[in-house]
Amino acid sequence: MFQYIHQQTDLENVLMLMRQHSVFGLDTEFIKVDTFWPKLGLFQINIADQVFLLDGTSLNLKEFWQQIFSAQQNIFHACGEDIDLIYHYSNQKKLANVFDTQVAMSFLGHGLQVSYQNALKDVLNIDIDKDQTRSDWLARPLSNEQMNYAANDVLYIVELAEKLKFELDQKNLYQQVLEDCSHLTIEIGTETPKDKLYTEVGNYRHSRKQLMQLQLLSVWREEMVKALNQPRSFLLKNSTMIDLIEKNPKNNFQLSQVKDIRPNVVREFGKTILDIIKFLPDPEEWPLRMARPIRHSSKDITQNVDDLILKISEEVHVPKEVLIRKKWLTALYQHIAFQGNEKDLPGYLLGWRYDLLTQPLIQLLSKDAEYLSMQMKVDQ
Repeated sequence: MFQYIHQQTDLENVLMLMRQHSVFGLDTEFIKVDTFWPKLGLFQINIADQVFLLDGTSLNLKEFWQQIFSAQQNIFHACGEDIDLIYHYSNQKKLANVFDTQVAMSFLGHGLQVSYQNALKDVLNIDIDKDQTRSDWLARPLSNEQMNYAANDVLYIVELAEKLKFELDQKNLYQQVLEDCSHLTIEIGTETPKDKLYTEVGNYRHSRKQLMQLQLLSVWREEMVKALNQPRSFLLKNSTMIDLIEKNPKNNFQLSQVKDIRPNVVREFGKTILDIIKFLPDPEEWPLRMARPIRHSSKDITQNVDDLILKISEEVHVPKEVLIRKKWLTALYQHIAFQGNEKDLPGYLLGWRYDLLTQPLIQLLSKDAEYLSMQMKVDQ
């Protein structure tokens, strides 16, 4: 059913087989509880219906990564964390030719986040156990139950993909799925610039001074957690950072009263944190205030937008929630309100959706530009 590979010499046989084939079913098992970077336990691969479990704790996978990046197609289910791990361990980004069966399932009306277990049941009528989800994948030796569980995660994935591809072809949606998968892999590999990290924490209610404090804190936290290999929440949670800039403590005692701050963080980094929020650049260097979140257009336009999306969804047989996400629609609102450049819109809106959906929505929302601008404006 599978081969467990933990000797470097045995890996050579896997690599040779990979050179002879070009489509792989892939999954990973890892631990990411108390670290910033994931710790690879197993890498599972299906090559021409042969399943291999590669021991991530003992193998040098440098050439393995090269084979994955040069593959014709890499098949995953819910690839986000797997690809993030691949990018980290391979020190490469932009994994091409990904087919994510979860994305494919969403196009076929199964919902945005159908599990692998449910996908197999719904499409292939195959039941698998998921009782090892919280296993310690770094412990050795691995149990038979762990290895069977890991093998099952790729044993059927190529068959599942082939069935989904057939259904997508029937609806002329296969290329659209591949394009969305490509956007997803780019999204996973795109880090927020350090000087913009604060925008993931702050909001429109914060003053420019508070946003400056958040910007400095966010950069410091990011550099520290990567250096220490700890989760961001171990140093400062987002909620802690917000409470910090709102309370503006002046000493360690006041700092210790901040929401959810860890005592060891106060002891080890208290002075640094207090200095960061105290010593700020000149006010002209502070970030502009953040725009208010936009909830909707004016009443008539909102209804017209909903009607247009529903009409297009029915025409192309793509569920509404797949056709456009709330955050993409918000980006369109902002694009109109601030007269933005189309190239700055989410990549998803610039591909197969552009002529079909994006342009009609822009034309429709442009009629509401004044209303949207009024909603978005705040004192800068």
